[in-house]
Amino acid sequence: MSRPHILLTAPPRTGKTTVVRRLAELLRAAGVPVCGFLSDEVREHGQRVGFTVEEFGGRKAVMAHVSWVSGPRIGRYGVNVPAFERIALPAMDRAVSTKGAVALIDEIGPMELLSPAFLPRCVALFNADIPVVATIHQRSHPALKARIVAELVTVTPQNRDDLPETLRHLLSG
Repeated sequence: MSRPHILLTAPPRTGKTTVVRRLAELLRAAGVPVCGFLSDEVREHGQRVGFTVEEFGGRKAVMAHVSWVSGPRIGRYGVNVPAFERIALPAMDRAVSTKGAVALIDEIGPMELLSPAFLPRCVALFNADIPVVATIHQRSHPALKARIVAELVTVTPQNRDDLPETLRHLLSG
């Protein structure tokens, strides 16, 4: 049986992460195991200065920060690829091995794609017979989206509040 595979896309700050966070809460409340990770902003004095990666129900690490000068850069952020991989890759593996789990991945974006192991893990996850919802950077190259077979859903201010419940019904019945 084929499971739902969904890519959520939208411009930055539209609410993709909020949709995934709320979907995780709804799925857990329905007794559905949730595996995967969230990427969230680090804010200081009202300004975004970095990003964290956090496994659902697990560990968290800062994966990018404006003050980091070593390592690869995406825009103004230095990216700690090993910190990202320590959290995200095992979380993705758990999604495949946890019976009845829904995989939630936030996000497939330029920082995450600095990890050479990440995209192959994403492709394998979407090829597995498990439900997957992932967010993808709106400006991601079409060839990247083509490697992942999924329904593309655009998050908008009009649908973002109802989308978590709609997805929960689709994923958990």
